Amino acid sequence: MRDLAPEMIRCISVSGLQISKNGTALLNVPRLNLDGPGPTMILGPNGAGKSLLLRCLHGLIAPDTGRVEQDGVPLNKDHKARQAMVFQKPVLLRRSVAANMDFVLKRRGLQRTVRKARIAELLAEGGLESKARQSARSLSGGEAQRLAILRALALDPDTLFLDEPTSALDPSATQMIERMILRASTRGVRIVMVTHDIGQARRLAADIVMMQGGRVVEHGDARQVLDAPQSDASRRYLAGGLVT
Repeated sequence: MRDLAPEMIRCISVSGLQISKNGTALLNVPRLNLDGPGPTMILGPNGAGKSLLLRCLHGLIAPDTGRVEQDGVPLNKDHKARQAMVFQKPVLLRRSVAANMDFVLKRRGLQRTVRKARIAELLAEGGLESKARQSARSLSGGEAQRLAILRALALDPDTLFLDEPTSALDPSATQMIERMILRASTRGVRIVMVTHDIGQARRLAADIVMMQGGRVVEHGDARQVLDAPQSDASRRYLAGGLVT
């Protein structure tokens, strides 16, 4: 896998972003700049708009108004080609673990010998080398999520979006995935991740976006937001209180 130089870290910015349904605002983000190295963790209660924002940043959903930019340029197909996203429930192909990896590498035009070496490297990184011939859909939840992340990383993305990748996993599986995320971040992959786990945010985040009611109520350095939140909504959420 390639290492990204610090100057290659991408700045993602949002301006005037709005999405409504039946007259109800689902997302209203006047401005947001993600210009640090990450990982960026998006926190907030259910229905806060976290996953919706993530999909907008990746270009999966077009906002009613506003736009998403990367390095000052409106998000385009070239940007999207350098991004990857892993959902809360991974979608795996009905084939072996190794064949799932081979599918994405083959689409990039890599030769068979190169693909084979890369698959071995990736599966070893995710602790799945012994599962190479096993059906991907027979994997445990944690194994399936690791495979989905490895498959995304196989494309050498500049940015990786993760939507609650450990939400239904036990502590051991969660720890393995967190290690993968940190390794990818260390290599220069820009991580933007939704989580409900405050402990996970403490372990992984460089900066935190706190959301409530479709709005960003706070964004800043992880330690500052977690230890000295500035908004009432952030304080209530981090204290385990009811946030509506």
